Parts: sequence; structure tokens; C-alpha cells
Amino acid sequence: MRIGVDARELTGRPTGVGRYLAGLLAEWSTADSARRHDFVLYSAQPLAVELDTRKFVPRVVDGAGGTWWEQMTLPPAAHADHLDVWFAPGYTSPLRLRIPTVVTVHDISFVVHPEWFTMREGARRRWVCRHSAETARAIVAVSTFTKNEMVEWLNLPAGKIHVIPSRIVPASKRSAATRERPNEPRVLYVGSIFNRRRVVDLIRAFAPIARTHSNASLDIVGDDRTFPRENLRGAIAAEGVGAQVRWHKYVDDARLQVLYANARAFAFLSEYEGFGLTPLEALAAGVPALLADTPVAHESCGDAALYVPVGDLRAATQALERLLFDDSIRARLLQAAPAVLRRFDASRAAAATLAVIEAAADT
Repeated sequence: MRIGVDARELTGRPTGVGRYLAGLLAEWSTADSARRHDFVLYSAQPLAVELDTRKFVPRVVDGAGGTWWEQMTLPPAAHADHLDVWFAPGYTSPLRLRIPTVVTVHDISFVVHPEWFTMREGARRRWVCRHSAETARAIVAVSTFTKNEMVEWLNLPAGKIHVIPSRIVPASKRSAATRERPNEPRVLYVGSIFNRRRVVDLIRAFAPIARTHSNASLDIVGDDRTFPRENLRGAIAAEGVGAQVRWHKYVDDARLQVLYANARAFAFLSEYEGFGLTPLEALAAGVPALLADTPVAHESCGDAALYVPVGDLRAATQALERLLFDDSIRARLLQAAPAVLRRFDASRAAAATLAVIEAAADT
């Protein structure tokens, strides 16, 4: 079977969807179930990841790589390659393809919370995602929460949606540095910075700890994509913690693993997620997490995290202090981690996703 894959998110600096797709391809590169298939990876620029090009054939299709490229430029190139099925790992797929499609939807924030997007961007996302989901042979949702929202807000049939959580790289495949845990009170946040993730709240919640512990630090990893625009540097300056807060707009995987290895607590105060991968990555690296008290956070991390009400800065400060300095709390959360992480096995997630793609091609 020839499987076409939208690989745009593997160009430039892969984050979110790009890391999701890279994880699937890594598993498919060694899985027996994938050996009988050929994969053709389409992008508008050369891929930024190393792949076995005999199995994963790259196709660079000239263009800007946006919605026009996806909907108008890409389909003729895909048709010329005689594909059997198309896999879209990031919300949308080419509507003019004449083959079965499978699309992964990570969340529908642009439907549920249109105020988080510009009018034009929100309208574009809603229209293309809705029609991609309606025309897809099957949909992969990264959580039960996201599946339920698609059924409620997009009126999609539940039987068409397959819940396959994002994969977590097993600890044995991570850097050896993650096996050691420093004693410095270091807090880590990883993820693109959206308003809903309340990074400014995190800075403010961390500030009292920074004032009483001169060796405390907060690392923020992620590009600023807030709308309306938030002033993170202004918040850092206003709290007087500029010497203890480091903002990394992007780091590669090697540097990210070092940050996980050096962290003592992970904080992710997002009020809305489709899944929430990075708290689980932290947990896999031995770093307990503080999360906003939301249904999807509990679905993902269960008993292996502390939870605080959205917007409660005092509770967030107290919870961070417990994660950093209370060894009994840390031990309890980390003891719960293996049971949680077993639900997000990388090999099982990749096999289940491939099975959905195969079934879509065969029906």
C-alpha cells in the first residue's frame, strides 16, 4: 500500500504536530506491520528530520505550504503518485483528493473558543477542519475529551472517531541525563505560548518562590503565539524575576532533554488542551507536574500530578512549593507515574494509527 502523508510540520523547527508525526514515523520505521507499506511524505520545503528515504520517500512540492498549497497545489502531485490512502496528522487534509483520507484532530479550540483567534484565522481553521473531518474516511482524536467535543460541536458520528492518545517516548530511549535529578528548585514549562496556557499566570505564581529562594529558576520553552498579544517580558520585569526566568523560544530535542533532566517540577496551567503531551514527557523524565484542574488534564495524567483551579495564583504558588520541596509529595506522584505512562506506549499508538489508516484504505 502507498500511503501519502502531509509532512509540512517536519520542516523548519518541528514542534507540536511535527513531533507527533516524527514519533509515528520513528515507530513505523521498525514495526513489522509497516514493512509492507510505502510512505510518500509531501512538503513545500525539505524535511528537517533524518529518515530512511527508501521507506519514507520525500516529495517537495513547490509552494508556500499554506492552505492554498494544501488544497490546490498538492492534490495533482499526490494523484500522480498513485496513492492508496492519505494521512493528515494535523487537523486538515486536501479536500480534492480522490482517495480515502484519515485526519488527526488534536483539539477544536478554534471552534469552542473563537475569541482566541483572529477573525480570519479562526474562520479558515473552522471551515477547513470541519470539511476535512466530514469527508475523511476516519478521524484520529488524541483524547476522549477531543472526541466528545467533535461529536458535540461538529456533529460528527462517534463511530468515525478513533481515540489514540499521543505517544510518549519510553524512558529507555531518552537521554541518560534524565536518570539523574538535581536538587536545585528548577521549574520548567514546555509548549507553544497561547493565552489559554496562562504562562503569565505561571510567572506570577513562581515570583514568590523566586523571592524567597535565590537559587530557584523557571525555564519557559515555546514561541509566543498569543492573541491578543501578551507581554511576557513585561510580566517577568514587573515581578522582578528577570535573573531567574529564562525564556527559550525554541530548543532542539537534545537541549530539551537536558532541560527535562535538570527540572525538579513541571508547570502547565493551561485551561484548554486537546491532550497535553509535554506534562507526560516531563513525567517520563521523572519530573512531577502541576496542571490546571481540567477534564483533559485528569484524563492524561491521572494521579501523577497536582491540580489547581484555573487562575488561582496562590494555589499555584503553594503547589509549586510542594513539588519543589516536599519529598513525600514528589514520591507519591512519581510512584503513580508508571501506571499512567503505560497508557501512552509509543509502539501501541503507532500500531493503532496505522491500523486505522489500513482500514480506511480497505473500506
